[in-house]
Amino acid sequence: MLTRRHFILTTTTLFSAAIAGPVVAASHSTDQWASWDAQVTPPGYDPATTNPWGLHPRLLPTRVEARAGLVPGDIHVDAIARYLYHVQADGSAMRYGVAIGRGGLYEPGVYTIRRKAKWPSWTPTPTMIKREPEIYAKYADGMEPGPANALGARALYLYAGNRDTYLRIHGTPLPRSIGSRASSGCVRMVMPHIIDLYEQVETGRTAYLYPAEEGNVATAV
Repeated sequence: MLTRRHFILTTTTLFSAAIAGPVVAASHSTDQWASWDAQVTPPGYDPATTNPWGLHPRLLPTRVEARAGLVPGDIHVDAIARYLYHVQADGSAMRYGVAIGRGGLYEPGVYTIRRKAKWPSWTPTPTMIKREPEIYAKYADGMEPGPANALGARALYLYAGNRDTYLRIHGTPLPRSIGSRASSGCVRMVMPHIIDLYEQVETGRTAYLYPAEEGNVATAV
């Protein structure tokens, strides 16, 4: 059984306060990707301080100490605090602010990252189109990659076994949604943050998405 309480009783159970101190093919060229990366990355970008999006400072990337026993390379999403942790080999973790699925659309569980993509295209699922045709029907044939694309600069694709769940950890053109419940089920990140994370994450790693409500219990997928 996967519960948030099993994962984290307080913010310091698995991860301490901040530590002081220091693929998929696409039709667009790497030059185009580099141009888009530059477009979404603020000048003089510093992960710890750059914040033109007006996020709460706690949602900026921060290195924290991880509890012993966590597997390096794995991802843990604390849906209540709106944090994503990427566990490092040195016993630390990088913590990022995220947005999660609104209402009942968020799906806690244990997933495998089986695909990664730079500047992916995006097509809403039939369920999304049926639920909110006024928003998604116009993208039924897909949305081209680029800074306005719903998946943003990078995407990590979450699978249950060999089944694509259509859940993603991805960038967003709506950075002010970070810290809220805003998506149709995926985990959203600020574009430069997902660009940083993408380079560190290997396919085959596990992503743990913990429940968004205290007391919620979900069976691992």
